[in-house]
Amino acid sequence: MEITVYFRYGAPPVINPLGTSFPANTSVQSPFFIKMLQSNASINISHPAPGDWFVAAHLPPSSQKIEVKGFAPTCAYIFQPDMLIVRAVEVFILEPNVPLPQTLLSHPSYLKIFIPEYTRELRLELQGCVSNGSLGCPVRLTVGSATLPRNFQKVLTCISPTWACHLFLPSPPGDRWLQVTAKSLAGPHVLVAFRAVAALTACRPWNLNSQHLLQSSPNQSCNASTGLLTPSPGCHGLGRSSRVDGGHFCLVSYPVIREDTDVVSVRFWPADRVPVLVRSATPSVMRLYLSTGMDSGGSLTISLQANKTAITNNTLVAVCVNAASPFLGFNTSLNCTTAFFQGHPLSLSATSRKADLIIPYPETDNWYLSLQLVCPESPEECEQASVLVETTLSLVPCLNDCGPYGQCLLLRRLSYLYAGCSCKAGWRGWSCTDNSTAQTVAQQRVATLLLTLSNLMFLAPIAVSVHRSLLVEASVYAYTMFFSTFYHACDQPGEAVLCILGYDTLQYCDFLGSGVSIWVTILCMARLKAAQKHVLFLLGTLIFAMSLQLDRRGAWNMMGPCLFAFVVMVTMWVYRCRYRRHCYPTSWQRWVFYLLPGISMAAVAIAIYTSMMTSDNYYYTHSIWHMLLAGSAAFLLPPREQHTKPWACSQKLICHYQICKNHREDLYTVT
Repeated sequence: MEITVYFRYGAPPVINPLGTSFPANTSVQSPFFIKMLQSNASINISHPAPGDWFVAAHLPPSSQKIEVKGFAPTCAYIFQPDMLIVRAVEVFILEPNVPLPQTLLSHPSYLKIFIPEYTRELRLELQGCVSNGSLGCPVRLTVGSATLPRNFQKVLTCISPTWACHLFLPSPPGDRWLQVTAKSLAGPHVLVAFRAVAALTACRPWNLNSQHLLQSSPNQSCNASTGLLTPSPGCHGLGRSSRVDGGHFCLVSYPVIREDTDVVSVRFWPADRVPVLVRSATPSVMRLYLSTGMDSGGSLTISLQANKTAITNNTLVAVCVNAASPFLGFNTSLNCTTAFFQGHPLSLSATSRKADLIIPYPETDNWYLSLQLVCPESPEECEQASVLVETTLSLVPCLNDCGPYGQCLLLRRLSYLYAGCSCKAGWRGWSCTDNSTAQTVAQQRVATLLLTLSNLMFLAPIAVSVHRSLLVEASVYAYTMFFSTFYHACDQPGEAVLCILGYDTLQYCDFLGSGVSIWVTILCMARLKAAQKHVLFLLGTLIFAMSLQLDRRGAWNMMGPCLFAFVVMVTMWVYRCRYRRHCYPTSWQRWVFYLLPGISMAAVAIAIYTSMMTSDNYYYTHSIWHMLLAGSAAFLLPPREQHTKPWACSQKLICHYQICKNHREDLYTVT
């Protein structure tokens, strides 16, 4: 089979092999994958990003046919990923504003520079580049690390001697090392020399403390209903331009409290739970801490709502959600692109005051929510305007707990936890929201009625057994009818569900009743003596109970005892044929009107059960299996004994006198 293998950096890959739809407002990147047709496959990643890498593999969609365990061929596919790492031993540290001389010949040169947090811009430049065998500066710079599914490495090729060889990177990821690789484009024996210079433009954030938040809270001096600011120290600071107290500020940082509520469940609260004040001078930024290494197995949900009266027709609240570094360039662009990450853009306006975003399996990193007020048509209107935005930020295992037709499952692979939805009733998709193949409530009720009411066919073998004084057989059929009815009433995936006991208990009793029903029917056809028959009834029931506990769905657990009972029946029939020197059963009417119809119904039932059931036709094929199994039992039960009257068991319930016969035993004394 063709195996599909997915690769992703920082989080498990978001895959969709069945082509189902995602919930609304969900941002999903196309995964990077390869298809394996042979036993081995490899992928080379140069300069991979440091951190966790995830690999996922799956087989093609399986057939919808329901196969009996033990008869269907099984083929196990073993996936064994191996990772080989080649490390760069000699790496030069590039300090800001300090030229670093480099010489290239045949091997590339590896550099790294430390980027402080909240760096607005990084400028890389090659100076004094000369070569002894070619014109210009034949150097290729690769900045950043490789990531999948999308690679945001920046490549700078320096060829022309007249062009300035430099590279600008807005909002590079902070508080980490940035890799730079320089490679010569000249021949293997051409020497290239240059000086690498890095310049950083610092960004000074204004961190709001608790005092500022209290002064700017809606219950204090800032009016939350109108968004107007009164001249208090905290609000005055919020409403100013980027120059406050003699210093330049590039953003307003709102403190965020992380609250871990459960496994892969986190809520983010702004300090004192105040709304975010958004203005046009500087962006307002909230940092979400998702760098613990165990947060990438859920879904990051972001819900924003603007104040109704504060936002006007000409104003727009631009929002960007980015990993590793905040987006700060709202004045020049709204594409939410930082140095090495394509962010998720959102917007709030007078016509759309609410915005939602869902990011399944977010990357392990610090995420930033950036907001700024922009006025595309008339920028002067934004100078004194401000908007309060309510934020609801959380990390959940499954969106809306997978809805009414799904179950949220926490899956563990070694020490890593991730969540997924298990859908039912034909619903599909990442959060069980795709209803393209879903069953309606009417279809669910019809399916439940078919699977439960078809068991009423067991009333026929119960009546025949009671009529022929086969009370044990009648009890077994009644047991099977009861538990099969309520098991299938509990086994439904949708709304038409009724469980009188635990699901596992009902399933076990249903399987036990079905096997014992076939067992007692075949042994009853053997016409054994009463003591022998009841002993085999009890032994067979115990064997079925043990085998079902070992493997409930194993085919031989049911077929083994039934084949033994069939051998006993054939042996007794052959014995009677030889003893009576006549075919047994002796009556041709018995063969034509009872045995042949019963055997035919049983053969059709076995054929349906083993080869015709699929996930789509299960409701009516399994219902037909119920009716055929019960009908064949009614036909195959042997006639009553000659000395037994019809309904003899019911006559014994009537109170009357009975002449008892004493059997006298003679005792002899042996001397």
